[in-house]
Amino acid sequence: MGIVIGEMEPGPNNAMTDVHGVRVGHTTLVQGQGPLEVGRGPVRTGVTVIIPHERVGTALLFAGAHRLNGNGELTGLEWVRESGVLSSAVAITNTHSVGVVRDALIGYQVRSRPRHETWWSLPVVGETWDGVLNDVDGQHVKPEHVWQALESASEGPVDEGNVGGGTGMICHGFKGGVGTSSRTVPSIGDYTVGVLVQANHGRRPRLCVNGVPVGREIPASEVPLPRPPITWGAGSIIVVIGTDAPLLPHQCERLAQRAGLGVARVGGAGEHSSGDLFLAFSTGNADRGEREAGAPTPKVQQLEALADELINELFYAVIEAPEEAIVNALLSAETMTGRDGHTAHHLDPERLVEVMRRYRWLAS
Repeated sequence: MGIVIGEMEPGPNNAMTDVHGVRVGHTTLVQGQGPLEVGRGPVRTGVTVIIPHERVGTALLFAGAHRLNGNGELTGLEWVRESGVLSSAVAITNTHSVGVVRDALIGYQVRSRPRHETWWSLPVVGETWDGVLNDVDGQHVKPEHVWQALESASEGPVDEGNVGGGTGMICHGFKGGVGTSSRTVPSIGDYTVGVLVQANHGRRPRLCVNGVPVGREIPASEVPLPRPPITWGAGSIIVVIGTDAPLLPHQCERLAQRAGLGVARVGGAGEHSSGDLFLAFSTGNADRGEREAGAPTPKVQQLEALADELINELFYAVIEAPEEAIVNALLSAETMTGRDGHTAHHLDPERLVEVMRRYRWLAS
């Protein structure tokens, strides 16, 4: 479309999977129409999983998290903060299915591990609320849907918009959902930053693309807001960041914090009732903790860490990539009608281009 977000170059897929070894999978659930019947539908939901490394659980994946506003859930963060390590896949779903998805991640491991092996897990599962379009109280996400997403997870291009956990989500009063983007950082090494968002946040008048006040140019009088008339901006966003740059836990936490600047550039404000939770992990030391079964634990572990004096380039990437991922979610999503006839309209790409040209961000 000719819209370029930021100054840095994306990876080949412009997706989180541009970080080597990261895989993403979705299960999308769309069933029924008409009036809400709790437990029966209409269903507009799903689950998205991010597998950060092929040996997640044993590979040394340093991680850190940040909370912009805390009216949300991302399970397992206490252990991430305590240990500085991500030891599970990351899943994103709707608010009332977090427990089911968490337990399903454990169940998947139970099925795949030796019968008498002793182990434990604190899975990381995030949520945003899709109750405007979906029968959220019906808890339609089941363990088999999580397992399907895990088994279908792949490298390469990532589906965006009305897919997975983002199926029923709304962003800045338009249809939202899953978005992804990446940035390469050749100036400090052959490194990549990849981001995936589940965008369900923001007020229409605050929506900006490259500083252009798109939400004010396409107001609710032109493209109606979904119903019922609640306080738009009360939603949430989950941002998951991955990089192959060798980072220590405190550096991952610093990356996670900068994601909020990308959210803000599109118009997010971390409102009182919003859940804006960010997680960053690094695969740069993944092989450092590996040892043969039965081998003694080394007294001293050799690690690599990017010099703090060079980390600004990663900060810039973690601002640009979430900004573009949110815009990608909006442009990939399609108009959806859910429970009780509530409709979330998509952001029309041609209308967006028209607005951007008016502000001279695109050539005529």
